[in-house]
Amino acid sequence: MEEGKDPAAITTVISRSNQSRALPQRFIQLLALFLVLCFTISLFSIYMIRKTGVVTTVTSAIPILQPCIQEQPNNNLDRWITPPSNLMHTMSDKELFWRASFVPQVKKYPFSRVPKIAFMFLTKGPLPLAPLWERFFKGHKSLFSIYIHSLPSYEPRFPSTSVFYNRQIPSQIAEWGRMSMCDAERRLLANALLDVSNEYFILVSESCIPIYNFTVVYRYITQSKYSFMGAFDDPGPYGRGRYNLNMLPEVNISDWRKGSQWFEVNRKLSTIIISDVTYYPKFLEFCRPACYVDEHYFPTLLTIQAPNLIANRSLTWVDWSRGGAHPATFGATDITEGFMMKLHEGRECIYNDKPSSICYLFARKFAPSTLQRLLLFAPDFLGY
Repeated sequence: MEEGKDPAAITTVISRSNQSRALPQRFIQLLALFLVLCFTISLFSIYMIRKTGVVTTVTSAIPILQPCIQEQPNNNLDRWITPPSNLMHTMSDKELFWRASFVPQVKKYPFSRVPKIAFMFLTKGPLPLAPLWERFFKGHKSLFSIYIHSLPSYEPRFPSTSVFYNRQIPSQIAEWGRMSMCDAERRLLANALLDVSNEYFILVSESCIPIYNFTVVYRYITQSKYSFMGAFDDPGPYGRGRYNLNMLPEVNISDWRKGSQWFEVNRKLSTIIISDVTYYPKFLEFCRPACYVDEHYFPTLLTIQAPNLIANRSLTWVDWSRGGAHPATFGATDITEGFMMKLHEGRECIYNDKPSSICYLFARKFAPSTLQRLLLFAPDFLGY
């Protein structure tokens, strides 16, 4: 012991020195334990999120340690070829038509593509003949898609098992004989074009029925050289008489056509229809309500743009024999064996430039009261 130094003071200094060395060791141990605990909880949280898709309260309270290698975003082809899971969107018509007008320049698809038929239902509200259509579609899920344009206020009540479940598109009011009806049809086409597998597009109403089974309909449409749009030159007051000279020079009276609004077109013609910015303004401005624009716009447009691609006839049969501005509407008492046979027999038309006895694939107008009778006769006369 050195002379002049207090032994107690020396002891205190040694004790404090030992404590100062112990504290960092204790701190490092606690810090390491904390990091191990956080890392363990993070790994567990990541595992649970991937397994269940649920973010727990633990994961929200404790930040997840980021891995060194981040997951890459989904930039493969799937994002382009996978159909929209939800048909509802917030795009305006202008945005929708622009998006739907994209056309691949490479014609050969780099993936296995099975062409589908898009069935587009233009209706005010319910589909009273839906059970008949359900039977028609059964067993062919990969070959069709469905789109419904109704009044915006209508809320569908289809069960989750129905082919019509969640098939409503963003809609607007459509009035018969006005341009808003053509807008609704263009809207249906544009939404259907968002699914790259849709190759053929059929417009039907809530009063339409298929008069052949799905296999016949699919083969008839997919093997046709032409699309089916009625387009004929009517020299009378209900044809050329509705023409307005103000539509010159874009639309000449020699190109003016009339036809049924119920059509079937392929993807190429659908793109022409929704991309039209030349003829649409003329029809919008100068084809007044008396013009019945829905009978003239599409037939005239396609006669000008693609005359060699349309068959100049409709696939939807109607009965005009009763006279009036609208075709006959059939009720339950009309649905007899003789009537059902009439839907198929006595037809003759041109299909792929050759005579054919199958001329119509659909028929209208059928009242809701016909459903049970149609379901009864469907297996024998309609084939489904």
